[in-house]
Amino acid sequence: MTSTTPGAGTTPGGAGGAGTPGVGDGAGATPGVTSTAAGVGDGADWWATGISDIAPGVIRFRGYAIEELIGEVSFAQMVWLMTRGELPSAGEARLLELTLVAAVDHGPQAPSIAAARMAASCGLALNNAMATGVNLLGDVHGGAGQQCLQVLYDLGASGQEPAELVAEYKERKAFIPGFGHRFHPRDPRRDPLIGAAQQAVAEGIISGRYVELALALESALAPIPMNIDGATATIYAELGFPVPLARGLFVLSRSVGILAHAYEQSQEPTRIKGPLPKGVLPTYTGTPPRNLT
Repeated sequence: MTSTTPGAGTTPGGAGGAGTPGVGDGAGATPGVTSTAAGVGDGADWWATGISDIAPGVIRFRGYAIEELIGEVSFAQMVWLMTRGELPSAGEARLLELTLVAAVDHGPQAPSIAAARMAASCGLALNNAMATGVNLLGDVHGGAGQQCLQVLYDLGASGQEPAELVAEYKERKAFIPGFGHRFHPRDPRRDPLIGAAQQAVAEGIISGRYVELALALESALAPIPMNIDGATATIYAELGFPVPLARGLFVLSRSVGILAHAYEQSQEPTRIKGPLPKGVLPTYTGTPPRNLT
């Protein structure tokens, strides 16, 4: 199918980046430096951004002063504002928050968590250990939500029957991202997320178009159930998030778990904790012992 995803490959709100040169986060006031909005000063457009407007004594995000946002908006609302440019409704923010809570951790059996813990055991600072874990998140580990969101958008745009798409994947012996789980026979995060989405449909918060498509895919794939990636992708589709942001939101959520595990490991006395317990050697599959002469 040809991709017709709204906003695919782009992030709403223009280019990201810092504010006016010379006024950094925590930097002292710089005489003569004005807001990027004013477009004054040498290099003022170097990191032009529609996200943050920073000047001495002024911090605005998408036009809102930080002093008005603090205490008035939730973190989920702030995430929406920063990535989408506007504040969500209370119902939309609630759905986004559910996805962020659901994806926060999956224990040390997740490579990103294990890597962060290994890094912490090697004495790396928390930010370095977190970066180690986050950098393991990609197409294979951590990318299924983004991939499923693309499938849902393409399916909605093409008008193809979900059962036909499932048949195509089966013919190719391929897996539809967002369904089935290597660890859980039925992902315990699926039901509360889809249940909340269905309730939001009943309340008129979202249309239900992508909820219907996701459930139709699940029905055609039975007995393979939807997993967290499929459930969060369904909600992101209903909320209109561009495809690339699905992975970013997953990484944002999982970073909390990575932080917690890295910190826990940093408080333990064990140093240089490798991928295998002490005394366990990896299986050697190479050439048997032999002599050089």
